[in-house]
Amino acid sequence: MTFTKICGLSAPETLDAALRGGASHVGLVFFAASPRNVDYDRAAELAARVPAHVRRVGVFVDPADEVLERASAHIDVVQLHATAPSRAATIRAKLAREVWAAVAVRTRADLDLARSYTDAADRILYDAKTPEGAALPGGMGVRFDWALLDGFRHPLPWVLSGGLDPSNVAEAIRRTGAPLVDVSSGVESAPGVKDVDKIAAFLKAARL
Repeated sequence: MTFTKICGLSAPETLDAALRGGASHVGLVFFAASPRNVDYDRAAELAARVPAHVRRVGVFVDPADEVLERASAHIDVVQLHATAPSRAATIRAKLAREVWAAVAVRTRADLDLARSYTDAADRILYDAKTPEGAALPGGMGVRFDWALLDGFRHPLPWVLSGGLDPSNVAEAIRRTGAPLVDVSSGVESAPGVKDVDKIAAFLKAARL
């Protein structure tokens, strides 16, 4: 069985669609530059709708302590992008939360960074490296070559992310054996606007 995370949720109806479809994880983005950013009041509203068996993942980009502290009441897992291993370890110890470290992948050499998080995180999220100068570290619908994962010895439990959508997620799972898949832009009708039908289709395809 492959677990599923719908990320970048910002409205009750799309959160409910993710829960209805059987998502194991739901993601709330705390990054002002993202079209998926939620404020703390909206995060509280959404988090309250999530049953105990579904994990609430807060997504951050090298966050300040104040952001983490204000968001921490609404999340179970901290997902860190562009955050050094030493900082990730500090956050993990301070918040006593499960920590995921995102590793941006374009080449096989990029995967080596995952090993540096062995003592700093609980899970690695492999995401596609975005183009140079991009405003966001993820959520842009870019995928990497899944063959790069062939034979790679993962230092931690892991998540496959980057460019997944309802049409390719089943292939991605078969190809990589991913234990958990993560989608954001692949279930949107416009940047930051989730589509309930696409969410349902993604979650159904991930179960096949």
